[in-house]
Amino acid sequence: MKIKVTLIALMAVANLFALNVGEKPKEVVIEKENGGLVKDGSPWNSNMLKEKVYVMFYVDPDEKDLNEDFSQALKAKEYRKKGDFGSLAVINLAATWKPNFIIESILKGKQKEFPKTIYVKDKNKVLVNEWDIADDNSDIIIFDKSGKVIFYKAGKMNDEDMQQAFQLIEENI
Repeated sequence: MKIKVTLIALMAVANLFALNVGEKPKEVVIEKENGGLVKDGSPWNSNMLKEKVYVMFYVDPDEKDLNEDFSQALKAKEYRKKGDFGSLAVINLAATWKPNFIIESILKGKQKEFPKTIYVKDKNKVLVNEWDIADDNSDIIIFDKSGKVIFYKAGKMNDEDMQQAFQLIEENI
């Protein structure tokens, strides 16, 4: 009986840190040795995910093409022209064997090419550990204007996932 109660308590505590649809995730700051914004190295704070509908890509560099279909379809929708919309790419640098300096160089080029997208380096799997999201993968997370998670998908999005994501973006923009 004690083991059962302990297990339930541990699951409840673990769930406090998990990313849950319909809830605002706990505040996370990525800074210093853990990473930060690609554009200038300053800290990134998850509390900035408000006042716009944000689509976050949390990506292992080895899985960067897994959701390319969704990325291209999202770009074609031109949501920035339709309302308060933002995009964010957080790169899980600890998930790859590739040297950080090479990936960081590529990210700086991406930041210049797509200046309205926020690029963040996560050097130590901060979001994996703090939000309990999938590691070594391509995660798509959509936040509403209050910062609540309205969509989460770990792995490759299928057509149904994409339709649901676009519907939620349009309903919340």
